[in-house]
Amino acid sequence: MFRQLMTFEEAKKVVNEQLKLKILGEEEISLLEAYNRVLAEDVVATMDIPPFNRSTVDGYAVKAADTVGAEENQPVQLRICGQVSVGEQPKVMVNPGEAAEIVTGAPIPEGTDAVVMVEDTDSEDHLLRVYRAVTRDENVMKKGADIKKGETVLKAGQVLGASEIGVLAALGYSKAKVFKVPVVAVLSTGAEVTEPGKPLPAGKIYDINAYSISTAILESGGKPLYLGVIPDDKAALQAALKHALSSADMVITSGGVSVGPKDLTPQTVSSLGEPGLLVCGIAVKPGKPTTIALVGEKPVFALPGHPASALLIFHLLVRPVIQRMAGRTALEDKTVKAAASTRMFSAKGRRTFVMVKLKPDALRGFVAVPVETGASGAITTLAKADGFVEIPENQQFIDSGEEVTVTLLKSKLSL
Repeated sequence: MFRQLMTFEEAKKVVNEQLKLKILGEEEISLLEAYNRVLAEDVVATMDIPPFNRSTVDGYAVKAADTVGAEENQPVQLRICGQVSVGEQPKVMVNPGEAAEIVTGAPIPEGTDAVVMVEDTDSEDHLLRVYRAVTRDENVMKKGADIKKGETVLKAGQVLGASEIGVLAALGYSKAKVFKVPVVAVLSTGAEVTEPGKPLPAGKIYDINAYSISTAILESGGKPLYLGVIPDDKAALQAALKHALSSADMVITSGGVSVGPKDLTPQTVSSLGEPGLLVCGIAVKPGKPTTIALVGEKPVFALPGHPASALLIFHLLVRPVIQRMAGRTALEDKTVKAAASTRMFSAKGRRTFVMVKLKPDALRGFVAVPVETGASGAITTLAKADGFVEIPENQQFIDSGEEVTVTLLKSKLSL
């Protein structure tokens, strides 16, 4: 089978229009399991937070009017009528001219509307001297000041982080309704590939792709299902792919997508069911042999065996698919402007992605320095790169010093 190369834009259009992507449903899970999951419903507060007026300092609950005129040289004297502890309903009633000892977080007792900090008082027996006047509601967090009953505090589609889970806990939720996570089967092909942890025979390499791609799936909001290394045998590959399709919502393979005698993946994928192959080669560098298929409603991405190529194509085409299936908003990549440190050439007729490292420059902000690849199989290419520069198919090169747009691969730059 020989492939008719699609342009990069044509391949993206196929992914966006022909893959029948949908959110996989909802489930209710424990808050302790909800980190990084996507909320499936709006959350409306069923109570005020805090649910009562509470003190924000240690001190004495008072009627603000009783402290008028209090000064360092002329304290106001009040009678201590009791105390209020945290975690209990106040049992004391504070009358005019009285004060109740209170701790941070405790409910404000009836008859009071402010709290004097303990630093602004001294006491002897049941007599309190107040050296600074307070105003109404001073040092008091009012009922509903943080969250009001009936307020929509979280929206469907939000990713649950520590603060969002804290909000749910504050409202008394022990569970959260979230979108189901797409399960993505991952398998590698090739007689030269050995699973990490096993002895490395002569002429073989460890399976880089399955582990880097599985991690990228997690970062995209999916759940990887690693199915191991499959030999270059059509029957074994077909059986493995059928198992993958029955076990997962999506399949990603790496290797076996070029035109050599052992590159069996495109033919095997095309035999698994309709509609079959949608993309069989893309006019890009790196990543030209990328193959995309649809079996029933399940996407199959067959990525190149070279680790840097596989991860780049995952970033460009696969990541948005997983995000959409997981109910996530596919965020646009962040970009920065930089000056090219040297002339960067494109591959004739192919959209070229040049991996670069950004270096600060006093005059130009950043300089984009191409990462020496040696070969597209070097995994360190992406580890060293901060991002990539995209050169269109019809552009021969980017000249030294020319302003370029760098699409970032990392959220933070290692400058």
